[in-house]
Amino acid sequence: MIDFDHCLDTAKSAALLAGEFLSQARGKDIKVLLNKDRDIKLQIDLDAENIIKEFLSSHSSFSILGEETGLSDELGEFYWVVDPLDGTSNFYRDIPICCVSIALVHVTKPVLGVIYDFNHDDLFCAHQDSKAYLNNKEIHVSSLSQKSESTLVTGIPAKTNYTDDEFSKMISDFQSWKKIRMIGSAAMAAVYVAAGKVEMYKENGIFLWDVAAGAAIVNSAGGIASLKNIHSDFRVDARFSNKNIEE
Repeated sequence: MIDFDHCLDTAKSAALLAGEFLSQARGKDIKVLLNKDRDIKLQIDLDAENIIKEFLSSHSSFSILGEETGLSDELGEFYWVVDPLDGTSNFYRDIPICCVSIALVHVTKPVLGVIYDFNHDDLFCAHQDSKAYLNNKEIHVSSLSQKSESTLVTGIPAKTNYTDDEFSKMISDFQSWKKIRMIGSAAMAAVYVAAGKVEMYKENGIFLWDVAAGAAIVNSAGGIASLKNIHSDFRVDARFSNKNIEE
């Protein structure tokens, strides 16, 4: 039997450690490992992931899937999924929309999530048997049901082909919403849904580590988080809503 409260405390501690490290590095000279096409990787991503992995490994026996370092071991029934810095480009350009994201996944279902918005010292968390919280205060999805009154958050993954056809489909969808936002962090988009700030986040071809923690938090906040079409490279199609919006 998994002690989800203990696992949540472990993930929260790991996220806070990494967040403190990232906060202290802001404004300093950041080493760029890769800046090609539409992707960017920083040394600090790798450093933060190693901080998280070291803490998780010393406090649990689950394998770890990290964005930067891949699998620590064969995936078991339960495993951690880590994005040490979701919104790397934002962080690099000093745009304060980025976070640490840690999830516990059971087979393919996220059952626990912690997202630490270190820019604002906001800690979002939940597991499958708990409510969703922001800094120990319970949060809920919004009650809006009409797209014409609602906000959609989406993004354009780095692996997208950027074809006219892809953009044409996106624009057609955009026209039915009151507001559209692209913020550069899938994890932050997810907790905005969970906290009732927006009504839906959706993005195809996004990586599991970008959305796993958010999925668990949205579900516990009364919403519906769907992850479909999971690929071998861990890309998924994500759709998180307040469950009142119909498509």
